[in-house]
Amino acid sequence: MIELIDVNKTYRTARGDVAALTGVNLTVEDGEIFGIIGLSGAGKSTLVRCINMLERPTSGKVLIDGEDVTKASPKRLREIRRNAGMIFQGFNLLEQRTVEENVRFPLELAKVKRADAEKRVKELLSLVGLEDKNKAYPSQLSGGQKQRVAIARALATNPKYLLCDEATSALDRATTESILSLIKDVNAKFGVTVIMITHEMKVIERICDKVAVICDGKIAEVGKVADVFSDPKSDTAKELVLPDLVKSMNAGDGYKFRLIFDGKGSAMPIISDLAIKKGVAVNIVFADTKDINGKIFGHLVFTLSGGREEFEKTRDFLVGNNVKFVAEKGEKRL
Repeated sequence: MIELIDVNKTYRTARGDVAALTGVNLTVEDGEIFGIIGLSGAGKSTLVRCINMLERPTSGKVLIDGEDVTKASPKRLREIRRNAGMIFQGFNLLEQRTVEENVRFPLELAKVKRADAEKRVKELLSLVGLEDKNKAYPSQLSGGQKQRVAIARALATNPKYLLCDEATSALDRATTESILSLIKDVNAKFGVTVIMITHEMKVIERICDKVAVICDGKIAEVGKVADVFSDPKSDTAKELVLPDLVKSMNAGDGYKFRLIFDGKGSAMPIISDLAIKKGVAVNIVFADTKDINGKIFGHLVFTLSGGREEFEKTRDFLVGNNVKFVAEKGEKRL
């Protein structure tokens, strides 16, 4: 388990102190795929680098399996880092080394016997589907192939944790999908705990169990991916998860309702029932659904053409049918 307790990171600059992280508290359970999402400059990369001490927190504790790594000696820190592989956006491969030499590099640093290292390299190249590229150099590989080499290298020392810093942001959509599938497969097969740093909600939706939303160096919201997607609480989460939803709720006049699909069923029949059974005319202004871990989650926003009477009729109808919703009209949310 990884725990961050009141972690702060401040950079000293000629123009004064810059707070990159402020009072961060997070817990990542063993076996999870935990996403950390935020816009550029939010502090997410600093956060993940503080976990393995590539950046040292100004204050606070970082516990890995109960051990505070901020107090670890240089020797002990090297041992801890072998248990936390890292994948970077820019791949960070050694250009003068072949694929197999790149994957073998951390094993050389760990002084693993040559025969054992060679066996491990073959296993990993088979895992990432690059057995036939073992003698190739990074310059001869595509972006997706380079990232697969980086994943194999990160797994070389059998780490318990895999830290992914924008691991797919430099890749096209199809390649991103294949890399995410590979990471999910690694998690399932070996029980490796994965921390995904990203600015893309589609990455979070695709493979993560939980997500933390970070803004201006602070954690704005933490929860299961399905919960954060279906009903984001913080303004930052709303902007990241469904920016078009925010626009639809803020645009135009009249009473608005946001129906929330929570994975238990579809709210679509409700619209026709409102019109047929209650005589309420609605205008759908936004609809979006996502498949998260095999269940459908989403939102549907509509406005009413009528006044308070239609509003109350619609609200009572939704409550009576156990539909989760948010309703508003320039007043307190109901």
